[in-house]
Amino acid sequence: MCVPLSDETETLLRLAFGSDDLDEARRLLEMECAHNIPGWEMAGLHRLRTAAIKLSGGSILLLVDSIVLAQTDVRDALVAAGFGDDTHTHKSWRPGWDAS
Repeated sequence: MCVPLSDETETLLRLAFGSDDLDEARRLLEMECAHNIPGWEMAGLHRLRTAAIKLSGGSILLLVDSIVLAQTDVRDALVAAGFGDDTHTHKSWRPGWDAS
């Protein structure tokens, strides 16, 4: 099931990924990092997707790895991105600036 990105997530995606990888990164988030992940409700899709983008460092291969981590354990993905303890930290993170 395709779950479109929020405007905020789309902005982060555009900042993190070059034009060559943008469509694939968007597809991965919409299809693989969505309602199919157990625990997404607890995390919130924007927070979870922001964690995946942060962990990717702008690399499609690392984005896939971060999505697999989230699919395995949402909490591990959030903690790895530095978003585990605070449900608001992800709101101030931007690609190129490490807020963790």
